[in-house]
Amino acid sequence: MALIKEIAQEALNSGYLSVVAEEQLRSQLQSNYDSEDLDAWIILQRAIVAGDVKQESRRKKASLSPKAKDASSSIKLAYQMAAEIAYAAAVALSMTKNTKDQPSLGS
Repeated sequence: MALIKEIAQEALNSGYLSVVAEEQLRSQLQSNYDSEDLDAWIILQRAIVAGDVKQESRRKKASLSPKAKDASSSIKLAYQMAAEIAYAAAVALSMTKNTKDQPSLGS
C-alpha cells in the first residue's frame, strides 16, 4: 500500500483525490506513519480546502440540497481547523524537549 506522502503527492500533482486514494489515506492514518507523511497530509488538506485539489467523494455529493450544502461548508471549515490543529501538533512534537537551561511553564 502507498505511503501517505505518495498518495498526497499524486493528488497534488493531478489536482484530484479519488475515493480509492481517500480510503487508502484513511487506512494509513490509522496505522504507523512518520512526520513526513503527516506534513504531506496537512498540505493535502490545505489544498483541498483551497480548492486546488478536488475530491471525487465530494463531487458525488455536489447535487445535494441547499441545506446539505451549508453542512458541506461546515465540514470544509472543520477540515481546515483539523489541518491547522494537526500542523500545530506536528510542530509541537518535533520541538526539542526542555532542558534545565531553558525556562518552562510549571517548573
